Amino acid sequence: MQDASPLLTDLYQINMIQAYLDHGDTQEAVFEFFARSLPPRRSFLLAAGLAQALEYLETLRFSDADVSWLKSTGRFSQKLLDYLREFRFSGDVHAMPEGTVFFAGEPILRVTAPLPQAQFVESRLINILHFQSLVAAKAARCVLAAPDKLLVDFGMRRAHGAEAGLLAARASYIAGFAGTATVLAGEKFGIPLYGTMAHSFIEAFDDEAAAFESFARARPDNVVLLLDTYDTEAAARKVVALAPRLKAAGIAVRGVRLDSGDLIALSKSVRAILDAGGLNDTTIFASGGLDEDSLLDFAKAKAPIDGIGIGTSLTTSADAPSADCVYKMQEYAGLPRRKRSQHKATWPGRKQVWRRYDAGGRMAGDLLTLETPSLSSPASGGGLGGGGEPLIRLMMKNGRRLAPSPSFDEIRLHAKRDLERLPENLSRLTPGALYPVEIGGDLVKLAAAVDTRLLKHDAAP
Repeated sequence: MQDASPLLTDLYQINMIQAYLDHGDTQEAVFEFFARSLPPRRSFLLAAGLAQALEYLETLRFSDADVSWLKSTGRFSQKLLDYLREFRFSGDVHAMPEGTVFFAGEPILRVTAPLPQAQFVESRLINILHFQSLVAAKAARCVLAAPDKLLVDFGMRRAHGAEAGLLAARASYIAGFAGTATVLAGEKFGIPLYGTMAHSFIEAFDDEAAAFESFARARPDNVVLLLDTYDTEAAARKVVALAPRLKAAGIAVRGVRLDSGDLIALSKSVRAILDAGGLNDTTIFASGGLDEDSLLDFAKAKAPIDGIGIGTSLTTSADAPSADCVYKMQEYAGLPRRKRSQHKATWPGRKQVWRRYDAGGRMAGDLLTLETPSLSSPASGGGLGGGGEPLIRLMMKNGRRLAPSPSFDEIRLHAKRDLERLPENLSRLTPGALYPVEIGGDLVKLAAAVDTRLLKHDAAP
């Protein structure tokens, strides 16, 4: 977020900047952010967080107090402190638009900037992009499991910190959730707000029906009553009995919420009670430890549940709380670079992701190439003769965004389109479903050339 201190970073970033400055290593560097691999229960991720990433880069400054504190540690040279006092990000950023489905090995953001700048921003960029993309993918799985239901983020209270709760609301909204219970997300991002009542409100009254009526008269425009504090079915009958008196006052019971017990069975019995009492338009909202598996169960059982609040499992991405996301150097001083560590090797150079679609418009496979592949090389995918769509675009030039961030409606529409174009095995959340990502021949050739160059250097006397 914009108000995060530049000191929200890893110490080694500042250590390396001092070494770069001392050695004069300030030429142009290229870094890319990508996921090495996907968690077992994620067949795809959804790009999110770009707006915050660009805002961070555009506003990154060290205050006098920041520099003074760094000086007080005794760790850093005056040369470094002077550099940080004038620090401004002046580089370029290429990225996939927010809401784009992506897969392992595909960069969703590329930074091109003087090496000290490109290096310093690593920690915070990973922090922003990893979390939101992970939560957006979790939310997308819920949307795919319940495409015709109203889904609401209920997870702020269990999020791992205030910023996480706020950004989880944003990421889930991008993926297709209808809104959030987090009020600050409504104020900051304009996300629609949803909320009902807690069990404590019911417990504050000796009479459950009196609690219902008091709440309804206090909040007459959108009455949703919580039924499971004591006996869920008995509470539903109390709502039916209360409804005529509220109707006479111009108040409609919009919905009821179920938060515990066998939600499938209870939704069916409560639906029958409401319908028998003439409350056919009163919706049923469910919450309480739910995730995409719960939603699939609801659909299979044809549970009459109209809306669902997803909490802890969403904001913590509980079944896959992290992805192996990294930010790695791909070029420096005009030369391609790569990491060759076991199980962590990278492809060198500035890259583009090309996406192909089948005759039905669904994603058929991706091709990872250099940013400007040889169009005549069969090894690079036949020059993309199949009509691939490039996914990575220029977003920032010389430290300034080329255009304002898209509206939420635009981002949500982009995500909706991508989710609709997933292959059926991915859209059905089939366990172990795979998607083909081909490595272009130009990348393979460049990696071999980098290895040869480094081996010759190592062999030199």
